[in-house]
Amino acid sequence: MSIKSLLVAVFSLSLVFFSNTSFAQHKPTEKAPEAKKAFDANEIIFGHIMDAHEFHFLSYEGSDGKEHHVTIPLPVIIYSKEKGFSCFMSSAFHHGEHEVNGYGLLTNEKIDADSIDRNQYAAGHIVALDEHGKLDASVKVLDLSPTRNVVQMILALAIFVFLLIKIAGRYKKGQGVKTAPTGWQNCIETVVNFINDDIVKPNLGAKSNKYLPYILTVFLFILINNLFGLIPGSANVSGNIAFTFLLSMITFVVILFSSNRHYWLHIINPPGIPGWVKIILVPVEILGIFTKPFALMIRLFANMLAGHIFIICLISRIFIMGSLNHYIGWGFSPLSVAFTIFIYFIEILVAFLQAYIFTILTAVFIGQAFETGHTEHAHEGDELYHL
Repeated sequence: MSIKSLLVAVFSLSLVFFSNTSFAQHKPTEKAPEAKKAFDANEIIFGHIMDAHEFHFLSYEGSDGKEHHVTIPLPVIIYSKEKGFSCFMSSAFHHGEHEVNGYGLLTNEKIDADSIDRNQYAAGHIVALDEHGKLDASVKVLDLSPTRNVVQMILALAIFVFLLIKIAGRYKKGQGVKTAPTGWQNCIETVVNFINDDIVKPNLGAKSNKYLPYILTVFLFILINNLFGLIPGSANVSGNIAFTFLLSMITFVVILFSSNRHYWLHIINPPGIPGWVKIILVPVEILGIFTKPFALMIRLFANMLAGHIFIICLISRIFIMGSLNHYIGWGFSPLSVAFTIFIYFIEILVAFLQAYIFTILTAVFIGQAFETGHTEHAHEGDELYHL
């Protein structure tokens, strides 16, 4: 994780340097016509990792000299006390160029042009506009729209439920019981056996059947969203802190409801510890209750986000070099594309690995909550926790 973070930092700094150099070399003179918009790597990166009201696949310059976008628009549902409910498709905004029913979609250009406070408003937010097309801060807008993160999570959940219902139907018919499983049934059965035999049973013991549905759901849901995030134009759901926060909070609640008397006595009154040491150790143990879900949240979020940023940085360098010199851009392309493909396959491995790590740590933490003593599994869990 540290090597990936270092690579992301190095590439990000180089992007900032080359972006500034490119802008300086292409700065128009006083008599020059309106300059073409320079390539902004930061806008591309944040546009990919942030949530949006559409699925954006690519942009290109048409024969008319205007920029065109290939997107899948999503419904916009907003409410304000002054204007009531408004429903329309996000394509009506035309990427922030048009006003719809007195509302507008903020862009970086509009924020800079109107000197809007970035601490309160960010690009991609829907705001109310006055009769002059300026931000009307007096109107509070409640955005109830299904963004691309929400839509993709629903799609992942639908695929997950469809697969399990389909496979359950095959088992009901005797396929996989009287005969060998085939196709997706064989694949899912392998995953279920792996989760049950290698993660749930070793950590949860006699209560493994009780927690298997939750552990299996967590693994498959994270895995499907991780893999979906690698599709160009899709949302990076696992790289969204709100998504990982909610998953970790659900796990935190399960841990608390699974805990028993021994768990809390071990925290409040650690056995075999001198009294003066307990003054220091007990607050640390109490803090550890909250650091476990926090570690789950940050680990999944940081790893999935870093990989996506790294891939976009590699692709962005082609356009940055091309803005410096057309031939340099073409010459740099093969190396950048080859390295991007290599990292892309690494990200597929990371998608499986992060789903596995989140799942096994969840099982370890739940197992520690109801164990009757300081067993060997507790030591194994602490070692995994500090990886």
